[in-house]
Amino acid sequence: MKIDNSPARGMRDLLPADVTVRDHVLESIVAVYQRFGYQRIETPALEDINRLQSGDGADNEKLVYQVLRRGLPAEVPGGTLVRDLVDLGLRYDLTVPLTRFYGHNHAVLPSPFRSLQVGPVWRAERPQKGRYRQFHQCDIDMIGEASVLAEAELIEATSGALATIGLTGTTIRLCDRRFWSALAADIGVPPEGQPAFFITLDKLDKIGWDGVRAELTELGLTAGQVADVELKIRSLEGLPAGQMAGALAEAVPGLADSVIEDLVTTGTSLDRLAESRKLNWAFDPTLVRGMGYYTGQIFEIIHPDVSGSLAGGGRYDKLIGKSLGRDVPACGFAIGFERLMDLMVRRPSRDAVAVLVEPDVPVPDALEVARELRSAVAPAAPSGAARVVETVRRSGKFGAQLTRLEAAGFSGFVLVSMQDGAVVRGDLRELGGSAEA
Repeated sequence: MKIDNSPARGMRDLLPADVTVRDHVLESIVAVYQRFGYQRIETPALEDINRLQSGDGADNEKLVYQVLRRGLPAEVPGGTLVRDLVDLGLRYDLTVPLTRFYGHNHAVLPSPFRSLQVGPVWRAERPQKGRYRQFHQCDIDMIGEASVLAEAELIEATSGALATIGLTGTTIRLCDRRFWSALAADIGVPPEGQPAFFITLDKLDKIGWDGVRAELTELGLTAGQVADVELKIRSLEGLPAGQMAGALAEAVPGLADSVIEDLVTTGTSLDRLAESRKLNWAFDPTLVRGMGYYTGQIFEIIHPDVSGSLAGGGRYDKLIGKSLGRDVPACGFAIGFERLMDLMVRRPSRDAVAVLVEPDVPVPDALEVARELRSAVAPAAPSGAARVVETVRRSGKFGAQLTRLEAAGFSGFVLVSMQDGAVVRGDLRELGGSAEA
């Protein structure tokens, strides 16, 4: 039987140069998050299927990779339901595993608990640019903080992390699921019809107002209700923090004062942050976000060169209660790592040195030269870091081999040869046009 050695469709192999860039970006982001007090945890890739398909993950629950129970026979009776054969699934995000983690470990965790997770997630969706079936997320969450201190800090930390890696041109979008609930109630959408109402509005950036109007009509909204929704949303776009309170109270009379106050506080915090570094943000009444577990403010970071968001999150005060038996305030922000990497064009130097060894040099001598170089501190590396040194046998034309080394990410080389029966080590020479062929 011929085995297909190509990567699974929608999943990718990564070359060493790609992994080097990813590692550099991830280290920079994690360093920023850790300065805010977020602590790394790890959760398994597999979760109980009932948890993954509890009704809180919206359309993502339809995209779960399901895992068959152990011990099943080679054949099962006809008519057996798939659900009867499955007990686990691959996680589709890092939030659902976090809520289980917190439910099991809250007694030994501080409050508030600042969590940092990095890892792969899986969704069985149609692959396209920036969307893969396996992709990495980098999440920070604050659990146990009920005030909008959580929202404001999560946004500050994530926007700061993206700025640290040199990403510019981003915009922060801010909204609130309670705004949407109040708006739906004000125009007469019954509670049971609100989930579909939200899903339709969430498609606005993909299908435009024409498509949204058509779908809302199919849901049973009258022409007057559809027109009212559009009018209210258009009147609220791009509100500065100073005008948010009055405009929201006028457009959505059913919106609680506390919700308006929270949005104003977050907006004011972002305005204050923008005084110290470049930052663009906007109240966006079209922002819905698909996850059903959001209970309060929601936010995204977008970039003009990326379809969809680079990062997204919000408050989910009811989700932990499903594991713990009581509600705990929680808020999180996740960076979609694959889309971020598509924007990264800078490739940081590995500061790697090749010990280029002529064929007649004894192996112990070649390894000794490499060992001595590794013990030296790398000039371009963080303080105390060791230089990357690889031993490479000389082969082919010298100039062509140097070109191959540079393409592989090496920044310099040391030539080791034999002369009159003695091992001779050359000086460290830089690659990149400075080496003589």
